[in-house]
Amino acid sequence: MNILIKNGRVLDPYNNIDEEMDILIEDGKIAKVEKDIHTSADKTIYAKDMWVTPGLIDLHVHLREPGFEHKETIVTGTRSAVMGGFTSICAMPNTRPVTDNEIIVEYIKMKAEKEGVCNVLPVGAITVGQKGESLADIGKMAKAGACAISEDGYTVENASLMKNAIKYASMFNIPVFSHCEEISLARGSMNAGDTATKLGLKGISNDSEDIIVARDIILADSLKAPIHLCHISTKGSVDLIKEAKARGSKVTAEATPHHFTLVDEDITDYDANYKMNPPLRSTQDRAAIIAGLKDDTIEVIATDHAPHHIDEKNCEFERALNGIVGLETALSLSITELVEKGVLTPYKLIEKFTKNPAKILNNNSIGNLSVGNVADVVIIDPNFEYKIDVEKFESKAKNSPFNDRKVRGKAIYTIVSGNIIVEDGKLREEYK
Repeated sequence: MNILIKNGRVLDPYNNIDEEMDILIEDGKIAKVEKDIHTSADKTIYAKDMWVTPGLIDLHVHLREPGFEHKETIVTGTRSAVMGGFTSICAMPNTRPVTDNEIIVEYIKMKAEKEGVCNVLPVGAITVGQKGESLADIGKMAKAGACAISEDGYTVENASLMKNAIKYASMFNIPVFSHCEEISLARGSMNAGDTATKLGLKGISNDSEDIIVARDIILADSLKAPIHLCHISTKGSVDLIKEAKARGSKVTAEATPHHFTLVDEDITDYDANYKMNPPLRSTQDRAAIIAGLKDDTIEVIATDHAPHHIDEKNCEFERALNGIVGLETALSLSITELVEKGVLTPYKLIEKFTKNPAKILNNNSIGNLSVGNVADVVIIDPNFEYKIDVEKFESKAKNSPFNDRKVRGKAIYTIVSGNIIVEDGKLREEYK
């Protein structure tokens, strides 16, 4: 199908475009990005007053398959992704079995190509079984198509082992995604502070994150290699990253919508949908995250989409599992909290969802609208107002603290490899 997108505000930071233009898609690829394209097409989409951007990229997604299909599957996770405007997602390795070898990497790729509706980029584990004892075969996983390595949910406690992981990943030109948590300081249920005291819950102090952020920057610096820090949540971490960047460190970082939207004081009634790792922090920490996004200390927004079965959340706060779903709310929350409030321009927001994550992945085939590239495109209505309704999620899971929250901005069309998957804000019937 040939598609002509007319009169949209094209936002493509990779190609320095922010103006009203047309886009022609032919045979699944970007054929033209120009003003006033006059040609016939099988489908014409009029995008006046909308943003037309590269398909969004999420560096941090838990698809749960294989092994935890009661939470999410590749089918439901990718459907959730396209509803949120994401066309490429990085699947974390905490599956069962763990994605710690080329066979599981190939399985996830094959399953996604057969059953998914967007690009799935597997992330390999740093250590065998995520046990922190010996390195997984990074080279074989990279050759099989792993886009990165991460211990995800765990810190590699052995500094020598982590240094070797950074070294080998650099040799194979894939990034290391670091989960920064000193476990001996993180045995709690929520952020340490007045709210935790009031609720009678054990708190997790900021230094549990800051210590590993500092360590992993030092390790990467010693090798002159890159390191990517996941879901940054504290002011101390933002300060450390900013200082490291100033001296030339190859450090990058991501923040999640929940960490720049919510704080620990929002936890009032032991609702486990507010329980996550790292936990919701203080108002001061949230302000630092927002400032870090504004000045590009933090260059990526990622969801840390973490689906769970209702029984795993509908229990005592201390027993509940960490994490929330985020693929279908991230764009709307980002527009509402960052663009509408003047923190980021639309161009800068889209940069954090497209150009920057693609750069971290060393992948120029995604995150841009370059002529000749595969046509992964999203059309966003930034003025679309609605209330989040978890019961309408395509995700199998509904664990979100944002139910009933009024937001602005929505993906109206999501196009993957030239195929319209989401149309008029709904998943097309043939992809259900």
